[in-house]
Amino acid sequence: MPGKPGRRSGGTGQPLLGDPSDGIDPYLPGNGNLGYHVSRYDLDLEYKVSTNRLAGTAVITATTVSTLGRLSLDLSNSLKVDRVTVNGDKVRRFSHRSRKLTITLATELPAGGVMTILVKYAGNPRPIRGQWGEVGWEELTEGSLVASQPNGAASWYPCDDHPTSKAAYGISITTDTPFMAVANGVLIRKRTKAAQTTWVYEQVEPMASYLATIQIGQYTRKTLTTRPVPIHAVFPPALRRNVEHDFAKQKQMMDAFVDMFGPYPFPEYSVVITDDELEIPIEAQGMSIFGANHCNGSGSYERLVAHELAHQWFGNSLTLNRWKHIWLHEGFACYSEWLWSERSGGMTAEAHARKYYDRLAASPVDLIIGDPGPEKMFDDRVYKRGALTLHALRKQLGDTQFFDLLREWTRQYRYSSVTTEDFTGLAARFSPEPLNGLWHDWLGQRSLPMYPGL
Repeated sequence: MPGKPGRRSGGTGQPLLGDPSDGIDPYLPGNGNLGYHVSRYDLDLEYKVSTNRLAGTAVITATTVSTLGRLSLDLSNSLKVDRVTVNGDKVRRFSHRSRKLTITLATELPAGGVMTILVKYAGNPRPIRGQWGEVGWEELTEGSLVASQPNGAASWYPCDDHPTSKAAYGISITTDTPFMAVANGVLIRKRTKAAQTTWVYEQVEPMASYLATIQIGQYTRKTLTTRPVPIHAVFPPALRRNVEHDFAKQKQMMDAFVDMFGPYPFPEYSVVITDDELEIPIEAQGMSIFGANHCNGSGSYERLVAHELAHQWFGNSLTLNRWKHIWLHEGFACYSEWLWSERSGGMTAEAHARKYYDRLAASPVDLIIGDPGPEKMFDDRVYKRGALTLHALRKQLGDTQFFDLLREWTRQYRYSSVTTEDFTGLAARFSPEPLNGLWHDWLGQRSLPMYPGL
């Protein structure tokens, strides 16, 4: 992640890493690294399903932002590092403790210097445990999935695991031939040799580390539509009929969101349905992952299908720069559920807003949506009150200005790291009246404001 020039200690000329005042997110103080900015990851991976064995070579292209004699990467200790080089040279030493791979260079690099870090590693990947449960690489009955929000990327590759560290990716994954491997980006090459198949994906648009993913299973793939962008469904063959029913409206959702939010930000979109049940669906860049329980042929999870698609704009193209701004992801995706319901002839956004306002009124008022704290950042009240904030804004601006604002938001900050202040500053341009009171009441205080428009 970009950082301020590091402070120096004892005349060593080496930046000290990991001080929160230098840019580490206080919600995840153990994640993220200072002194350099990653522009690209090239991951060459081999995975054995039967033994859950992952072997990888990561080539990380980065630029120093300060004089650098030492650097660190996030990497789970369930993976053993065998070799590290920087710019093709051996490093003075490296250590791997407490999910940090710390590298001491043989020669300092000047600020603005390009470096290529190679890390060769292997092991049995497993999720990273924390206050949000287990996140990262997870075994399925037959295959695996990756669900890394917010700090699980290090469970399967060395990275700068901070949401502002957005980079291009090349991902090559080799696995047993009966299995399909799906990763972010566009499939550019596939080759089968003996009992293994290699799948090579290219993700050009910058991506935060927690949005990188690999899905492995005995899947088939069906293209649901090619316009306005290709949309694919990847699923176990036994679920074909359910997929055709439960994801039948995927194109109409895409058309509606393109109209409301602006152009879809990536070349393709895929939904992956696993053979296992999942507690909740998961978004990744250019992809959403659902459990078999979300694809039961009833269409009862349509709102979640809309929610995950909306994250491609709000969360993946526009990504929070600190986790305290999570309402910019979840409030927008939740409101998108209501917008899709309204657009498709279901309950209006107004009816949804009244329903969830009443529920919030009966709930504890012990968090601030604009800075909920790490323990509560995935609390459902962040989702619903975030959506209500947008509904209040829509009622104040009117539909024309509100949707013009959303389209300008996604256009101006496309592929960027964003803050609440970025959004409120932009919104001011679309309102003849000051909006400070709205932001204070809905995002800045615990008590629930009056229902918007009363």
